[in-house]
This record gives sequence, C-alpha cells and structure tokens, in this order.
Amino acid sequence: MSRYQTTLAEPAVYTGVGLHLGNETTVKFLPAPADTGIQFVRTDIENHPRIRVNPENVRQVEEQSRRTTLGEDYYEVHTVEHVLSALYGLEIDNAIIELDSDEPPEPEDGSVRSIVSVLLEAGIKELQGSSRKVLKIEKPVSLDAFGATLTVVPHDGLKISFTIDYSHHVLGTQYISLEITPETFAKEIAPSRTFCLYSDVKLLQEKNLIKGGTLKNAVVVGEDGILNDEPLRFPDEFVRHKVLDLIGDLSLLGARLQGHVISAKSGHASNVKFVKKIRDVHKRTKETAPLPDKVWDIGVIMKLLPHRYPFLLVDKVLEVDPDKRIVGLKNVTINEPFFQGHFPTSPIMPGVLLVEAMGQVGGLMLFNSVGDPAQWLVYLTGLENVRFRSPVRPGDQVIFELEMIQRRGPMCRMKGIARVDGRVATEATLTAMLVKK
Repeated sequence: MSRYQTTLAEPAVYTGVGLHLGNETTVKFLPAPADTGIQFVRTDIENHPRIRVNPENVRQVEEQSRRTTLGEDYYEVHTVEHVLSALYGLEIDNAIIELDSDEPPEPEDGSVRSIVSVLLEAGIKELQGSSRKVLKIEKPVSLDAFGATLTVVPHDGLKISFTIDYSHHVLGTQYISLEITPETFAKEIAPSRTFCLYSDVKLLQEKNLIKGGTLKNAVVVGEDGILNDEPLRFPDEFVRHKVLDLIGDLSLLGARLQGHVISAKSGHASNVKFVKKIRDVHKRTKETAPLPDKVWDIGVIMKLLPHRYPFLLVDKVLEVDPDKRIVGLKNVTINEPFFQGHFPTSPIMPGVLLVEAMGQVGGLMLFNSVGDPAQWLVYLTGLENVRFRSPVRPGDQVIFELEMIQRRGPMCRMKGIARVDGRVATEATLTAMLVKK
C-alpha cells in the first residue's frame, strides 16, 4: 500500500442505466486534491450540490439491505456501493464523481469490471507529500445486527473473510478469504456480478426498485438454477460479490482500513452499522490513548532515533509541532568522549557534532509526522549557510530550534539555530529525507 494519498491521473467517463431507479446517467470521475476524499456532485441540479462519502451521510431507505444511499442536506445519490467499491479496491483516495442523475449507472454485466477498466485507463497517481489516511485496527471490534455477524481484528493489510448461507440449494453456503490489494480486487472480486432470487424480483418491482435490472446486469437465481445465458464466472461468484459490496461500504470510513474483516451473512444495512461502530471505537481509542507529552524524555527519543552512545546527541524534546517546529536540548558534560581530543586543555564541542545534534532534533520532528516511526530513518542530504558563532563548552545546555521551510514528499528543508544562554552558537539550513528501512 502506498504511503501517499492517490487520485486519478486523468478524468474517466462512462454511461449507463441505474439498477434500481432506471435513469440513464453519465458519470465522470475527476482527479481531486489531497484530503478531498470521495465526493459525489449532482450536475443535474442547478447549484451542483456535493455529497461527501462518510457514514454520517448514509440515508435510511426502503430495502436498505440491497443498496447504500448517501444524502446531504436535501440531495441524495442512490446505489453507490459498486462505484465506491471500484475506487476503494483500487486504492484511489480522492476523486470527484459528477453524475447527471440520482444514481450511478449499473455496468452492463452487473459487476464492476468495466468501471475498474475505465479507472485504470485514466491512471492512478500519488499525491507526493500527502500522507495516506490509515485506520489501523488495534483491538477486535464486533457487531451482531440484522441476522449478520461482523468482526475486524488486527492484521497487516486488508483481508476479508466472508461466509454466505442461503437455504436455496443453488446459493447454499459459500466461503472466501482473500487479501485485498488492487491486483486481487481487479482479478478476483471486480468480475463478480450482482445477484438476486427470482422469487424476490416481483417483490422488488412492487417496491418500485430494479427498474434498470435485466438478465444482462444481474445473475437471477431460479428454483432449478440461474436463468442467465452466461454461466457463473466463479464457482463461488455469489460470495465474491458480497465481498465487493462490503468493500464499497468500507470506503465510508474515509481511510484505508488495516485489519482482517470477518463477515457472516452481512448486507448493506449491517455493513454500514459496522463501519459506524469501527469509527466510534477508533475515535474513542484515539481520545483515551496516552499521547506523547510536549516534553519527550530520553526514553521516547530512544524509541524514535536509531542513534546510541556515543552518537545520541539529544537529551530531551521541549516542544514539537509536527512538520512545523521542534525544540530540543543537549546537556554538554566533561564526560563527553570527544573532549578527550577536542581539545584536552581547552575543551570545545566540535562544530560538526553540533550540526549532527541539530539534524537529530529535526529528524524527531519528521518521525512525529509518520504513522510508524520504527519503519523509517532520516538521512541528512545537504547543508547550507552553516555558521559557528560561539563555542560550546562543558556545562553548557544547548537549545536547538528547527523550523520547517519546505516539505515535499519524503524531502524537506529546515532552518536550525543552536543557542546557549540565549546566544547563537550555530546556525544552518539542513536538507533531509525520510527513507524506509
């Protein structure tokens, strides 16, 4: 999974008929800046209202178990799960989805294979410098609702295990467990088609739904087998499509889920309720988890920096504002090993070590801006305007202040000043880079 947020490289367009409401619709997927998330725009309405993708905007509609509907203010967009599944499955974080009706068109074959093709043709690009939002599961979360059971447990990546169990002999019991990556999604999940029982067709039509449904865009299961001319694409195609729907509903989180989701017989209503519970539990965990104090002692520093004696040159962080500013200190004692040779009769801290200490403090500011600091190193890649203004001697306490000048992806420039008792000892402009271990 990319460390950076993504969007489309170019716009993508497709046209078709909505599954439930039956309106002909053109959809345009447009690139969007970092932190936009996924937003629908109704171009058929005069003021082009936007509907953001999040759990709070899910609307309670009739037959919610068969579709996910979003609404904001007075405006709605129906049956969004397939479009969202394609975006989330391909790990596209930001996009504007313009549509000239109230429901995205259902692809002609009832899967999202054609949507995936359109999106991949447009291309996916990373938004350098914008860290991806990841919701990492630290402890299990479970839900029983609407006859379904859902659980998510810690896992390195996104994995989905799904079980369906129908009394109908054609559907029966099916199970799949799969790591979800853009590659596995496109190959193993995207081609699976939406399905329904023939016995439910009349009921849905009476509810004024599936107006755009045909034997071409849905698998219809009768008493003796499927009624479509095309055979099943997978022996377990039904459970694969349930995974497709679940992935679309997980996109409501607004972040990449890192965990193993285990579902038994879930549908859209239970999926959405589960997403809301994950968000609530995650929010409470973040609020109650002990956060690093503004002052970081040597224990915290040693967890972040790989340096050790005699090259760990930071004793405490007094203040940190991630990606903006950091203040650290170094207590200089006569016991420093470099004083044995620099200079025995007139000990002075080497200027190169003052710059190194400054770089270590700046590195701590960068570590504070990444999700898992243990996986990263900070390398100094350049120095400019280095000045040594006054000597640093045993007994001095050096205060290092660094401010971010520019941050672009893994690269940054920082302005650093080292002071002793308010006087400037050293100043420099440092260029540094985050590197994965």
